[in-house]
Parts: sequence; C-alpha cells; structure tokens
Amino acid sequence: MEGEKKRDYRGHVMVVPYHGQGHMNPMLQFCKRLSSKGIKITVATTVSIIKSLQQSKQAVTGESISLDPIYDDIVEGDMKTLGGFKVFLEKFESIASKNLEKLIMKNQENPLQYPIKCLVYDANLPWCLGIAKKMNVLGAAFFTQSCSSIYSYYKMTLDGEEGDKGPNSSIPDLSTIGIPVLRSFEGTSSGKHPPFLKFILDQLSNIKEADWVLFNSFNQLEEEVVEWMSKMCPVKTIGPTIPSVYLDNRIQDDNEYGFNLFKPNEDACANWLNTKEPGTVVYISFGSAASLGPEQMEELSWGLIEGKTHFLWVVRESEESKLPINFLQETSKNGIGLIVNWCPQLQVLSHEAVGCFITHCGWNSTIEGVCLGVPVVAMPQFLDQFSGAKFVEEVWRMGTRVRVDEKGFVRREEICRCIKEVMEGERSEEIKRNANKWKELAKDAVSEGGSSDNNTEEIIARLVHH
Repeated sequence: MEGEKKRDYRGHVMVVPYHGQGHMNPMLQFCKRLSSKGIKITVATTVSIIKSLQQSKQAVTGESISLDPIYDDIVEGDMKTLGGFKVFLEKFESIASKNLEKLIMKNQENPLQYPIKCLVYDANLPWCLGIAKKMNVLGAAFFTQSCSSIYSYYKMTLDGEEGDKGPNSSIPDLSTIGIPVLRSFEGTSSGKHPPFLKFILDQLSNIKEADWVLFNSFNQLEEEVVEWMSKMCPVKTIGPTIPSVYLDNRIQDDNEYGFNLFKPNEDACANWLNTKEPGTVVYISFGSAASLGPEQMEELSWGLIEGKTHFLWVVRESEESKLPINFLQETSKNGIGLIVNWCPQLQVLSHEAVGCFITHCGWNSTIEGVCLGVPVVAMPQFLDQFSGAKFVEEVWRMGTRVRVDEKGFVRREEICRCIKEVMEGERSEEIKRNANKWKELAKDAVSEGGSSDNNTEEIIARLVHH
C-alpha cells in the first residue's frame, strides 16, 4: 500500500486471463507492456496460478502488477475433478464472476486504491464483459488465437442463420480473398458441432459490444482478415506478445513469460545446442496440450533418426511411454538427438544452432517462430493449427506442411522429406529469406505497439488516465 501512495499511476487496468499456459503468457506480456506505460495492473485469476506466478521472478514487473484470486481451484475444484471441463467452467463462471465484481468494487470504493477503468479479459470468458458494463468500466476482449481463426469461427456463427441475408451477407469466405480456412468440424449425434466447439463459439457471443477486440497478431501478418474483422468489431492487433528482449528491449530484463506448466530443462538444452554448428538442429515441440498417438510417435521418431540431422525434441513426461522401444538408447548411442520433457522455447528458437522448427502450429508457437525467423515444418493436430499451417506454407512461405497418408498418419519418409526441403532443398534459401523477412516485420510491428497507425498501449493509458 505504501508504494501505491508514492507512485502516480496513469490509471488502473484489471486483467482476467483464462487458465492454461497458451492463454496466460500472452496476457502477462501485455500486462508488462501496459505497466511500462505507467498503468497499474491487477491480474485476477485462480489461487493455483497465483501461487505459480509468485514463485517466478519474471512473472511480474515490480509493484505496478499485483495478483488477486477470484477462484480457489484447489478447494472448489479444477478441470480434473468430477464433471470435467464443462462442470468446471460452469462453477468457475458462477463463483469467479461474483468475486470479480467484488474485487472491482473494492478498488472503486477504497480511497487508497486507483479505481479500475478497464477490464481486459480472455475472450474465452465472455461473461466478463457483462461485469464490465455493470461496473461502468471499459471492456476489452483478448484473443490468444489468430485473427483468421476467429474470423472463421465468426463465419460459422452466421452461416445458415442471419449470415444469409442483410449486411452480414457481404462477409466473404476466407478462401475468396485468398486466405486459408479452418478444417471443417464433424457433426455429432448430440448436435451440429462437438461440445467443445460451443465453448469456442461462445467467445463471439458479445464481441460487438466490447470497447476493444485485441489480437496477439500484427497487421502485416494477416492484413486482409484484420481489415474485414475491423468492419464488424473494434479490432486492435497488439502482437506479437513475446518477452521484450527478443524484439525491442523496451522492457528491461524481460526475457521470460513467467508462467510454465512444466519445469524446463534449461541447462541441458543450452549445453547441448552449444556443441552444434549453426543451422544444423531440428527442434520439435507440440506444445502443452497436443498429443500424438503411439503409431505417429513411432513414425516421427524413426523419421528423425533416418533424417540424419541433429534434433532436440520436447516429449512431455506423460508422452514418453509412446516412444518406440530402444529409441532413447539409439538416440543416446549415436549422439544425434536430445530428448527433454520441457524446454525454454524462446531460448532454443533463438539459438544459432536451430535451423528448423517442427511444430503443431499452435498460435503462440507460430508467433514465436515468426518473431525469431525460424523456418517451419508444420504438423497441425486440431482447430486453428490447420489454418496456421497453411499460412506458414502458402501465405508467409517460410516453411512447408507435412502430408498425411490415407490412414491419417505422417510417415517417416514424409518427415525426412520436409526436413530436407526446409534445411537443404531447392526452396530452402527462399524459405530462410522469408523467415528473416517476417522476423524483421515482427520487430517493426511491436515497436509501433502492434498497429501501424496507433500504439494500443498508449491509447489505453490515455483513456484510463485517472
């Protein structure tokens, strides 16, 4: 409290992230950037996430970012408890919404506090906007997926309904403007779309009512889609949201996200990479959620061995049992590869030894590959990863995408082919040039606040000025 009396903040913003590493870290980075503009930040989240962040020295930047719980997932339950995902979300909304409202009220009524002027919430929590409206504060939806994937979801909410008539009928399919579309969703016996899709589409239920719609992207990356989305809602591209040291050094010593579901093997990765020549290592990671089946793991494993290229592969502890028998011994014996349970991905991708990134094309990993100029072999698994993979290959032309066989598997020969195409094939030089081009564009974008005409953080800072 004493520190707050002495410091003159320009305003106070409350941030409500969704659970999960891929959601937490982009929003934490945006918090750091807002904080650098003299704004006080309160991150409202679960008890377990707060405990994790308090253990990380890089999670917050000084006294301007504080943490407050709005849901006790240790006591009330998380997604692993009885009822699973659906029941947890219902309970979280019921309890967290009341606590969020009380937290905002406490700040508004306490003369020693700076009143909340804006609520930035993960778009997967659309009920937050209702609270912002009720409490008379600005509401900003934050999307951690690409603008193109959200555009595809938005089209799905319109097709066959009001999208067939009126002003929405002018909204084109992505394919008509040369942009890859998401893989279609299969229907189920319980309804038109799988249950998880309802959760995804619900984030668009009140998108037009938000004061801002923020995307972890930048205009040049998805220019035509950003333009179309901007006609329907107040879009601002605020990306790329990765630690400042990898882009513009705007925030001193900002070299980590601050939130990790798994403990990274930092020393093992760095020491091993330091022994390799520049551009000779293939880095493989499928993020914190994607999971390959045993047969696919076997094909990928032997594809890496047969490719005769050094590789660093992140295999989560829960996935290790899927590795082929004797694979770890074979890898260790010939010294061709290193298997770790988790790693500091930004440090790995920025290492000069890494010349190729095999990725599921989750949006955060895709953005990181773009920002660090690493050629990509795209191996998407679900949802927006398929559109991300097509952007990598067909729009940005900084990599290639694996092809599956008639059974839906990527065979070892295909793995070898893609690695060779990116690292030494006829297109390799073109791919590397394009990767470097997007790296420079990403740096330019973040120096402008993620937008070519306005600095989004400065706009928010001015509007919330007390």
